Amino acid sequence: MAPSVVTYTLDRLADLGIGHVFGVPGDYAFPINDAVEVHPRLTWVPSANELNAAYAADGYARRRGAGIVCTTYGVGELSALNGLMGAMAERLPVFHLVGTPSLRIVRQGLICHHTLGDRNYERFEAISASASCVSARLTPENAVIELERVIDKALEESRPAYLTFPMDLALMPITGTPIQGSPLGVIDQHDSVAGELEAVLDLLMARIAAASRPMVLPTVTLKRFGLVSAFEAFLKASGLSYATTPMDKALLSEEHPAFLGMYNGGRSTPAALRNVVEDADLLIDLGGLVLEDLNTGLWSGSLDPKRIIALHADWVQAGDRVFTSVSISDVLAGLTQRFQHSPKRLSSWGEQRPVQPAPFLPLSGAADQRTDSAVFYPRLQQFLRPTDLLVSDTGTCLLKLNAIRLPAGVSMESQTLWGSIGWGTPAALGCALAEPERRVVLVTGDGAHQLTAQEIGVMGFTGVNPVVIVLNNGLHGIEALISETGHAYNDLPPWRFADLPAALGCSGWWCGRAGTVAELEQAFAAINAHQGAAYLEVLIPAEESQPLAEDVIETMHQTMTPQSV
Repeated sequence: MAPSVVTYTLDRLADLGIGHVFGVPGDYAFPINDAVEVHPRLTWVPSANELNAAYAADGYARRRGAGIVCTTYGVGELSALNGLMGAMAERLPVFHLVGTPSLRIVRQGLICHHTLGDRNYERFEAISASASCVSARLTPENAVIELERVIDKALEESRPAYLTFPMDLALMPITGTPIQGSPLGVIDQHDSVAGELEAVLDLLMARIAAASRPMVLPTVTLKRFGLVSAFEAFLKASGLSYATTPMDKALLSEEHPAFLGMYNGGRSTPAALRNVVEDADLLIDLGGLVLEDLNTGLWSGSLDPKRIIALHADWVQAGDRVFTSVSISDVLAGLTQRFQHSPKRLSSWGEQRPVQPAPFLPLSGAADQRTDSAVFYPRLQQFLRPTDLLVSDTGTCLLKLNAIRLPAGVSMESQTLWGSIGWGTPAALGCALAEPERRVVLVTGDGAHQLTAQEIGVMGFTGVNPVVIVLNNGLHGIEALISETGHAYNDLPPWRFADLPAALGCSGWWCGRAGTVAELEQAFAAINAHQGAAYLEVLIPAEESQPLAEDVIETMHQTMTPQSV
């Protein structure tokens, strides 16, 4: 007997290697909920709300390659939109499964709940579809062919997909022959057009040979398409050096011999890296740099477009020359092969690095000194293990973490472009479920954490073992930085953060609070000795969050009338 529409959909998505579904049950989504519950390869994760579910699926997709979030019609799907828009911005294939009223209800024109009472049953589809690159309403007749189109497009663009399931149709058997899919690790990008690919490779090799100061700016696009290992092979073959922007931090280990530091315009670390990047006579942009404010030191960088060859996911631009139908995976493989067969390997900048990556922060502070950022971040560097995954929430902690050098082998996830405060806690849950062999270390501020702290209970329920570090300064510190001082709307209700895991049902967690250097060092030692999850509240003075200079805030917001020269 043929599988039902919803069972077949779950089979195809599980073929990709997805093992968890994040969501909140709802009656219109019951066919999906029921099918997940009995599916042999999928586990339901009971998120506290739909926004958190979308955030968690985002984190999951970052580490597993794709994720699933399931919501009900109207009230559920709309609650997830912020998280899904973040996945759109950050290029993550999250499949959004939504149960809708049965066609029997629609055909009769019955007014049902989760609507505006106007018999417009399609009102929400356009809204939710806008947070995806592809969408479909699945039926028994179209399920097989539409799923292939949707999956192909979502993976091709590395962005979310929106699938709706009318309740009655979801339970009906599909027509047509089911397709057995492949896991993400063996799915390749579309083949390049041979003539375009060869022209790109010839251009790149010629430009690299002619350059005296070439370097590479790789982007997170390489991670999205599973090309990090291919990038590392290219570096080894070519001898080129590279720097990353904040959005692309820790693409490879920051102890990699070709790594120079983080380029962030006037806020680059080390500071000398700015001139190294901007003076390069060839910049190879691998994946498409995102020139947003927080990725360019508030647009303070100066990159000459004439010196840049930008390799996007499926097209290449070199000045006014554009090459289409060229996949970045084929370009990387082709370049590596050509360098491997070259009689002489290139070493950019000669044998001497033009700049050394930022050194590790020195330890400071007496044992009885109150904790602050100056004593916290150097000790966090020492605390991290080589296989850790560091997740930074949006806020002042992200600004500080982007600027420090990570220990060898430490990976990092953040949401630099979308920048939704509160993303970090659910995303850390998704990361932990996607890669259970890694220790996930979340650093979040108290303001961000208060938005989504319910997922701590879900962490305990699912049995993951993260290290959650909450920096408590009693206010929305990032907002205080970019506004005038003293606004009451930046103040936060005082929570007893270290008590949260127990209150939310977590058992076996190490929990504590650090307000001095001695307490912080003891806490880190205890967490490393503990075999399970941990939750640490670290007190940070509110006085640290002083407003930036007026001209910096004006650069960011640009609210004043420009003055004539």
